[in-house]
Amino acid sequence: MRDDRREFQRLKLSKPILGTIRSTNALILDVGLAGAFLEHYGTAEPGEKFTLNFRWQGSDVQFVCEVARSAVVRDPGGDGKSLVSHTGVRFVEAIGDAQTQLQDLITTFVGRILTAQKANASGELGESAGATILARLGEARRMRSRGYVSYHLKGDTWWKTPTMSPKQPPDGFTVAAHEDDDDLDALCRTYEAADEEGRHLIRLVAELSARQER
Repeated sequence: MRDDRREFQRLKLSKPILGTIRSTNALILDVGLAGAFLEHYGTAEPGEKFTLNFRWQGSDVQFVCEVARSAVVRDPGGDGKSLVSHTGVRFVEAIGDAQTQLQDLITTFVGRILTAQKANASGELGESAGATILARLGEARRMRSRGYVSYHLKGDTWWKTPTMSPKQPPDGFTVAAHEDDDDLDALCRTYEAADEEGRHLIRLVAELSARQER
């Protein structure tokens, strides 16, 4: 079975999001564009489908999900009913504007984390400005270029390479070719000063841009 965690970036949530599946509570432990990692009561079988519901910014967000993998992490206690599983799911259908809400959730969380880490060492971007640049990645431009651009950090030098693949590199990030140069220059500076977790988060947001080009 393909491991989606290797193909898509994921955001690990320091505070899980409460949702529901099968009319019971579930915790979203991490989330990405393609799926999520859940903690829930009971078991789940690969290939099983159900709807994941959660709230974001006062709105309901719903995805039809397919189970990719699942494992029991806590056996039943004395009541015999508290079996708990960790389950990885793929998003197979966004209901309503769920995809847009998910993108907003990811960019908001990443912006907050990078701001808290003071990732931009130059100090040229304020807290709101840094988050705004992250949030703008992935938005459609009226004048669009086809394809993608990969940014690779080699020592102290950035290499900018046109590509037809949206894959995220380990030494930089890939975005859609239509993104604004000033925003990307600022993101490069942020990437340079970020730690490994911060760089992972930047690739996660860059993936929003790259995946929307498809």
